[in-house]
Amino acid sequence: MSLDTTKHAADTPGTEQPWAELGLKQDEYERIREILGRRPTGAELAMYSVMWSEHCSYKSSKVHLKQFGEKAPENDAMLVGIGENAGVVDVGQGYAVTFKVESHNHPSYIEPYQGAATGVGGIVRDILAMGARPVAVMDPLRFGAADHEDTKRVLPGVVSGIGGYGNCLGLPNIGGEVVFDPCYQGNPLVNALCVGVMKHEDIHLAQASGAGNKVILYGARTGGDGIGGVSVLASETFESTGPAKRPAVQVGDPFQEKLLIECTLEIFAEDLVAGIQDLGGAGLSCATSELASAGSGGMRVELDTVPLRDASLSPEEILMSESQERMCAIVEPEKVARFLEICEKWDVIATVIGEVTDGDRLEIYWHGEQIVDVPPRTVAHEGPVYHRPYARPEWQDALQADDAGKLPRPADAGELREQVLRLVASPNQASKSWVTDQYDRFVQGNTVLAQPEDSGMVRIDEETNLGVAVATDGNGRYAKLDPYTGAQLALAESYRNVAASGAKPLAVTDCLNFGSPEDPAVMWQFAEACRGLADACLELGTPVTGGNVSLYNQTGETAIHPTPVVGVLGVIDDVTRRTPMAFAEDGQLVYLLGETREELGGSAWSQVVHGHLGGLPPKVDLAREKLLAEILIAGSRDGMIDAAHDLSDGGLAQAVTESCLKGGKGARLVVPDGLDPFVFLFSESAGRAIVAVPRSEELRFTDMCGARGLPATRVGVIDGDAVEVQGQFSIPLAELREAHEATIPDLLA
Repeated sequence: MSLDTTKHAADTPGTEQPWAELGLKQDEYERIREILGRRPTGAELAMYSVMWSEHCSYKSSKVHLKQFGEKAPENDAMLVGIGENAGVVDVGQGYAVTFKVESHNHPSYIEPYQGAATGVGGIVRDILAMGARPVAVMDPLRFGAADHEDTKRVLPGVVSGIGGYGNCLGLPNIGGEVVFDPCYQGNPLVNALCVGVMKHEDIHLAQASGAGNKVILYGARTGGDGIGGVSVLASETFESTGPAKRPAVQVGDPFQEKLLIECTLEIFAEDLVAGIQDLGGAGLSCATSELASAGSGGMRVELDTVPLRDASLSPEEILMSESQERMCAIVEPEKVARFLEICEKWDVIATVIGEVTDGDRLEIYWHGEQIVDVPPRTVAHEGPVYHRPYARPEWQDALQADDAGKLPRPADAGELREQVLRLVASPNQASKSWVTDQYDRFVQGNTVLAQPEDSGMVRIDEETNLGVAVATDGNGRYAKLDPYTGAQLALAESYRNVAASGAKPLAVTDCLNFGSPEDPAVMWQFAEACRGLADACLELGTPVTGGNVSLYNQTGETAIHPTPVVGVLGVIDDVTRRTPMAFAEDGQLVYLLGETREELGGSAWSQVVHGHLGGLPPKVDLAREKLLAEILIAGSRDGMIDAAHDLSDGGLAQAVTESCLKGGKGARLVVPDGLDPFVFLFSESAGRAIVAVPRSEELRFTDMCGARGLPATRVGVIDGDAVEVQGQFSIPLAELREAHEATIPDLLA
């Protein structure tokens, strides 16, 4: 077959092209012809199809995402915002921190190990491309029913992939979530977050400027794995017949990535790059078009110079391949020799594949023949924009009217005790140590807090003890009941988790996981979640710095619960002042901060005891969340509290159990006057935390809470080797520990 050059395309306008098979709609294909003034070549069609995919172009979501910019709060810490590989914030002392969360959902269902492993690799390269040294990763995970046979296939593979890749990179995995729900059965969610650290002057951006500057592709060779990859997989609904498309999943090599990281950091240290981009979704199509689009000129690329693992690859396949561990740099001619020298030192293949031109086109050649001639912005930044129809689903009112308050409650103290044990042993509330023990949490020696703490924390300066804390949260059950409130609750919980460790929340990244945007009900959920999150970020003063949208998480007609996962990053001046969650000192007083109301909609109790989802989620009071955070941070800084744990899924019963088991100390609790013991234990009212206060600090602490107007109720004392609710029941820690720790290993045995 003769090569499909731009001249050939112009001469053969009637040639049939497989635009539909590549995921393009007919009007999109017609628009490409209009942009080019002719039919596209096969290579151009390949580029447009992956770059205009849902995963790369955000064509269904960008009209709603713009709220994050329009409603962004004033924030002096923001250095780089939405639109780059990752957001960057100022954390003081000349340091900047970059962080971002992304999804690798569909690939991880098809090929759990490689899907999850390359999810970690991809997010690490995003952070590296900003100029930062990656210092930690986190993984919020969602799986189908815990007792479903396929969960035994997907979960261990995903966990092995995350651990295998991250451990080989020498990056501590400091937090995340593991949630089970039947709605994720055919669409597990594998979200990956990475944090990186740099000095302000080291920030790098993805742009190709300076005519004559060279385009260098470096890292692994390009192979046939991942052709179309996540850009195609994440842009369509799964059929209910199960996994297929295996060749589209990328294959990772963490040792190659480790070399790439160290090589790139040395290149940065010598100031050898004018622009840089990692190769992730859409591979070379993305890197070349985005660099050229964000720069001041054009670009010419000789595609046949790309180092290949498979010599039979066509130009289209090379452009679409999502082979891992690759970067693309823009380098001034006089710096090329040194750039290549450093790559050789690290045993990293590096090849000059083109140069920046003074034109405004992206031109790609194959053995001297032009196969791509496009305006780069039309590929990278001016794709389709859909105003998808959306409507509140007909079933929403009935769902909200099905109030959890009507469910039968424990008849006596014995039943109350039994339900506490059932809750702490349920898959979502049980210990996740089977998972987290497979991750290295302390490599590099700067991990200060890690799972199961409220937030992960790393020290970033060993002399001053400056550190950052990160937490991720999301509750699909809350968001199903009310997506606006559910998104705000996800942010509030992450914000609270960061503050509970003593760090001041600064900025947000999000991973918005939803079903098919072609379903008006799903689109309504998405629009409401974006609106809720943008409104809450504005009120809390925490801007969204970047993130990811994952749509089409749907098998047949069954969509996942709307699952906005929200990551919050905070800064702490001295990590030695951080607050752990463990109750560790006999005689200290347990205080409940915030107000407890009868709020059980979407609660763990309603799910575990009754298999019920209905009603309204807990109310959000963002002013209260801010006040609670300020009290938690001040109490930590000034030595007034020795332990803190936020109240969320499972309420007080779960939080006290976790703090007692972590510290190996029991607690005697007293139900406050006028509060039902059941509501005291199981309510999931937001804006609450429990803290352990040394007796010597009680007056100072309560005076602070009183002066600031935060309800603080003394509910118990750390003592003994059981959790006792006076007048109700007592459960020995040994019994709680057995219930809490046996569940996940038993399910996966």
